[in-house]
Amino acid sequence: MAEVRKYHITVSARTNFIPEQSDDSANRYVFSYTITIANTGQVAAQLISRHWHITDAHDKVQEVRGLGVVGEQPFLKPGESFEYTSGTAIATPVGAMKGSYQMVAEDGTAFEAEIPEFILAVPRVLH
Repeated sequence: MAEVRKYHITVSARTNFIPEQSDDSANRYVFSYTITIANTGQVAAQLISRHWHITDAHDKVQEVRGLGVVGEQPFLKPGESFEYTSGTAIATPVGAMKGSYQMVAEDGTAFEAEIPEFILAVPRVLH
């Protein structure tokens, strides 16, 4: 039987290349990403802030920190999830994102929810 953790958030991502906002000649590649944040723990928790590492194929890293996500600080009870879509631009056709959400549980415990690395790629660039 799987261990149930008191404080646990599961994060998954889907990405999409946006050609109409991208410009190959200017080395600008725009992607949207849809994130699902699920409270898979036993205690309700609120997302307070985010910290992203966005890396392009030249290993140039953009760090992004800020309160909430898309202007919200969702409060998730056990079993609840929150989904949002945002976007980023990088200078290469392939890159990656990873990071963490800073959470505060209903009992006042602060913890981090890892955002596993996901790939940003223009279609037909990766084989």
